[in-house]
Amino acid sequence: MNEPEQTYHVPVLLHESIEGMHIQPGGTYVDVTFGGGGHSKEILNTMDATGKLFSFDQDQDAERNIVNDKRFTFVRSNFRYLHNFLRYYGVDQVDAILADLGVSSHHFDDSERGFSFRFDGQLDMRMNKRAGMTATDIVNTYDEERLADIFYLYGELKNSRKLAAVLVKARVQKKIATIGDFLEIIKPLFGKEREKKELAKVFQALRIEVNQEMEALKEMLYAATEALKPGGRLVIITYHSLEDRMVKNIMKTGNVEGKAEKDFFGNIQTPFKLVNNKVIVPSEEEIARNPRSRSAKLRIAEKNKKTQRHGTTEQQTERSIAHQPPEYTRRRNPGAQFPAETSVSAHPDCDTDHSIHRQPLFQPAGTD
Repeated sequence: MNEPEQTYHVPVLLHESIEGMHIQPGGTYVDVTFGGGGHSKEILNTMDATGKLFSFDQDQDAERNIVNDKRFTFVRSNFRYLHNFLRYYGVDQVDAILADLGVSSHHFDDSERGFSFRFDGQLDMRMNKRAGMTATDIVNTYDEERLADIFYLYGELKNSRKLAAVLVKARVQKKIATIGDFLEIIKPLFGKEREKKELAKVFQALRIEVNQEMEALKEMLYAATEALKPGGRLVIITYHSLEDRMVKNIMKTGNVEGKAEKDFFGNIQTPFKLVNNKVIVPSEEEIARNPRSRSAKLRIAEKNKKTQRHGTTEQQTERSIAHQPPEYTRRRNPGAQFPAETSVSAHPDCDTDHSIHRQPLFQPAGTD
């Protein structure tokens, strides 16, 4: 197991995040971002013999890191379906949920996946290679206004409109098919001194749109809020301001928009209390070992013993089921026959492409 982990991904803030989960004997835990398996293996090392761990990952490549342990169940699915799969396995509530929202080093270092501008190759960027929409589809089919919105909202690029206009003009002459094609068009828009940082923002924006990362994160956060037991821990590592804002808001107010609801006495009604009031960041030693950890932020919150839940269980169910295909919904009757539990599971209906036009979840930084 050690060799795949080294080549796939180096776990970030490993000790701090596992300690934050507050693992107890006989507990049930979830790692919604399995990846290289580093965090999951440390959770298993900390658990006792009666504990259970469910780990999610939508990328087929992550299966090479699966752990052979009877306490472990791998779920090949996007974490937006957390609620559905916990119900599938008969799990009502869990003791802690961990999410490391960073892109695995494996994705950045694989030239065929299209996540990095360091290599030429197909402009793909799909976390799930079975999904339909790629970055190529976006840059060749989205209209100019929609492209500008993506670069502005998800990349926080000031020249988003100019960037979109240049792409739309270029694709009339020739389809933008590879990373090389894409870079040839956009590089002249950035100065040499900030080229790498600006290109990173462009690629981030496309990746977020391809994988619907903000929508998936929103659904997972609400599902996690419902799934945690009173006293359960939500432990999340973020890497950019967009996702960190959503995580901070859910922990402080109970919703991703950060709209605080107060009781008669002016107290904020939230399902969580913060465990770390100050965000946890990697040490200088960890950054030296793993430079990709430098932007990581760890936030930990604990589910209140008495809480005003974010919607009823029925409302949460409808929110999750709304994103499932009809085949899954039809199998939700009490007499449905499910396959025997295995260490690897993936509901085939979760491979459906959910590529739809969406309204922004929030305003970009500097406007709120």
